[in-house]
Amino acid sequence: PHDMARVDAALRSTLGEVFPDAPPALAEVGIVLYPECQTGMVLGITDLFHIAGRFAVDHGRAPVRVSHWRLQDGGGFARCFDSHPDQPGGNSPAVLITPGSLHKLLEAEEVAPYARWLLDRHAQGTVLASNCGGAFALAATGLLAGRPATTHWFFAEAFRERFPDVRMEADRMVVDDGDIITAGGLMAWTDLGLRIVERLLGPSVMMETARFLLIDPSGREQKNYASFAPKLTHGDEAILKVQHWLQAKGAGPVAVAGHEAAQAGDLHRGLRWAIAGA
Repeated sequence: PHDMARVDAALRSTLGEVFPDAPPALAEVGIVLYPECQTGMVLGITDLFHIAGRFAVDHGRAPVRVSHWRLQDGGGFARCFDSHPDQPGGNSPAVLITPGSLHKLLEAEEVAPYARWLLDRHAQGTVLASNCGGAFALAATGLLAGRPATTHWFFAEAFRERFPDVRMEADRMVVDDGDIITAGGLMAWTDLGLRIVERLLGPSVMMETARFLLIDPSGREQKNYASFAPKLTHGDEAILKVQHWLQAKGAGPVAVAGHEAAQAGDLHRGLRWAIAGA
């Protein structure tokens, strides 16, 4: 085996001398497909990387290879789409993205083979990323324990219940934690795509891509889009009645008078707890 390793190294060295200008392998971004994943995100971010690749070529840089990966019937994952099929098939993507879904969250049993593969790819140096509910797949790997992450604000409570050891930061649109990047709800794939473009191709290509697609690259926050969703399962009937009354009134100031004002002091502490969802 040692002799073969030396032969292989010598061969690579010789080829480098014969073909000194041979281009390096393209940086690859893979998108993990699963049943009922968000098709709009998959196709949209594929186009985003394609556009970024055009601007990269204009700057004398290599484009990004984009691939889609699907779980095979016999196990294992394989490319079912490849923007550059002439590239070596054995290469591992630099980044793997797990999309969300418009229809469901990945259940623990369903996500298991995806989590195992993602964990293996991460061990080989692949950066893992997710959009929306795809964060549930990343968290299932165990790699997010004790680390910050985001998902769609609508799923934040369900995420906290399933993965209490992850620091859920649902107000944030993108959490870039180095080897793991998570993005918020549905259309946050645009923010995620720009972040990955910046890391792979640089800020100039990222800005040109953003301008072409009319995307604000300055950074958004989910808290500007989230609706108020208080905890309603605390079991206190009196507080629940007030919560329902407040939600029926909608946004704006609410006048409290008569016996409602007299009861306000008793309800104040519990109501604050229920509204905060603590």
